[in-house]
Amino acid sequence: MADKRPVKKLSEALESYLKKSGLTKRMQQASVISDWPQIVGAQIAEVTRPVAVTADGTLFVAVRSAAWAQELQLMSPAILKELGKRGKRIKRIVWRAE
Repeated sequence: MADKRPVKKLSEALESYLKKSGLTKRMQQASVISDWPQIVGAQIAEVTRPVAVTADGTLFVAVRSAAWAQELQLMSPAILKELGKRGKRIKRIVWRAE
């Protein structure tokens, strides 16, 4: 007996799997790390390094100094807004001075 289900393209099947498994969201979150310089600009990217993103949307960023960490903490709402515009699904940023 032949299978009557329609044939899907591999890309469609993969996209469906990623959505069902929740990996699409995680991939969007993780792309913050590679896209960081474009998101925050060269000056901030020069003094920061995104380290990790948790499943609940917390981004951990290493910062060159405590002074910069404090300044960036004040800028968090604007950075979160920019992340949201880019579909990154980050809810909170934790700045840690190195």
